[in-house]
Amino acid sequence: MSHRPFTTSVRFLIIVGLLLSSVGPRLSFLGPRQADAAGPTATATATATVSAVAAPAALPAIPKRPEEIVFEPLAFEPPSGQTFRRVLPDGTVAYLAPSHEFPLVTVSITFKGGSSLDPADVPGLASMTARMIREGGTAKRKPAEFDETLDFLATEVGVSANDTFTTATMNCLKTNFDESLALFVEMLRTPGFDAGRLETSKARVIESLKQRNDDASSIIGREWKRLLYGPDHFEASEPTDTTVAAIDRDRLAAMHRRIVHPGNAIVSVSGDFAEPEMLAKLERAFTGWERSAVVPGPVAPTATLAPGLYHVPKDIPQGKVVMGCRAITRDDPDAIPLLLLNEILGAGGFTSRLMQKVRSNEGLAYSVRSSLAPKVDYPGEFRAGFESKSATVALATKIVLDEIATVRKELVTEDELDTAKKSVIETFPRQFESKPAMLRVFVNDEWTKRPADYWKTFRAKVAAVTREDLQRVAAKHLDPATMAILVVGDWDTIAKGDLQGRATMNEFFKGAVKHLPLRDPLTLQPLPAETPAK
Repeated sequence: MSHRPFTTSVRFLIIVGLLLSSVGPRLSFLGPRQADAAGPTATATATATVSAVAAPAALPAIPKRPEEIVFEPLAFEPPSGQTFRRVLPDGTVAYLAPSHEFPLVTVSITFKGGSSLDPADVPGLASMTARMIREGGTAKRKPAEFDETLDFLATEVGVSANDTFTTATMNCLKTNFDESLALFVEMLRTPGFDAGRLETSKARVIESLKQRNDDASSIIGREWKRLLYGPDHFEASEPTDTTVAAIDRDRLAAMHRRIVHPGNAIVSVSGDFAEPEMLAKLERAFTGWERSAVVPGPVAPTATLAPGLYHVPKDIPQGKVVMGCRAITRDDPDAIPLLLLNEILGAGGFTSRLMQKVRSNEGLAYSVRSSLAPKVDYPGEFRAGFESKSATVALATKIVLDEIATVRKELVTEDELDTAKKSVIETFPRQFESKPAMLRVFVNDEWTKRPADYWKTFRAKVAAVTREDLQRVAAKHLDPATMAILVVGDWDTIAKGDLQGRATMNEFFKGAVKHLPLRDPLTLQPLPAETPAK
């Protein structure tokens, strides 16, 4: 028998009671006897009060279309990192953001350096070092004991490395913080690099390498980086079965000593704690931990992108396409106008030109988008990409390049610019929506030396961008003639174009295509040309 009607009625009565009680002294409910005793004045007052409360408020007109909906400007002021920045006695910078909503504490330590420090002959060393710091136990504890102790405390720890940073994180209950912090620092200071766990991790990585050619996205990502930055730059360097097998405990220990120390770290802590106590605990945890030099920043690539049409063979019914060029650094004066232009071109979802033209109007691709990825230390990239039936790859490519050419010659519309600005400005607060997210922004800003007033002035700079600014930066930075087009798929079908003859691959760089080899997934050596590209 269901009790839902009864439960619903009880909930309704509770809600009504809460609403009535919230009115408080504004309402007086008078029975007959109370009304007689109080007299007509009190009764009239009560009646007037009830009438005033019960009178329905005038509702605004309901918009007939979504674009008619108007919202009040979002009132948000980005916080200043200096408000949360502290310095420990040993000189280590720590960002602290107490929050007492939940009895949890999150600690993150960001060390400068990652894959950019990999030796040329051992790509992937920084990533394996990060993995083994977590999985390899400590000098005092075997991996199983370390894992079991964390499980008993309900504490999660992790270590990961990207191109330029290695980050260690810890999440724990407030009541277990002291024990958890001790284990966390023990792991970072004296990792065990257990031999058995190392062999297991290496075997897992090698097994994953075997899958690198299973997906066209993996192939195109690998070859695009090689075109963009050169095969010898860390951006394009990838491990092979041989380089993974060469990783040993000595190499891990050397990379660990170089990266993981207080002189190369910024700490952030958020959650349920008192700041004075937390500073004291961090000071004790870092006592005796030897400081070394900050590692250098990443080296800029020496290779330049050679414009042209490139192809990698793969026996698939669709073609995977990326086109683009080297772009700007993060702090380039044109960064914000290019950000907005990218939003209009292909980053703005269904409001973007590429999505409207390639998907909505022509039905050539399920997804098409562009991206702008500036780098801090050297120019990053602009790219556009999609996946389409082999016969329509040429037409979709033509539409994308035509749109890029158009924004170089013509002003975008006022509506397009307004929509892009609103998107960027109104999503801006998301970067600060939680204390951990906010602290990640501050830590990254400090490591990358972002100007102190950047976030405070960001929205005003976005609002000040004009249509003329967008045309100027498009003409300066986005020239189809200097771009590379990379296609993965069956070239014989792709090159012919669509049956209606609207476009063929001969339209790009006069049809001069450079066929790149499909690489062996384990060795990354070119496969023989006669090998089926499956």
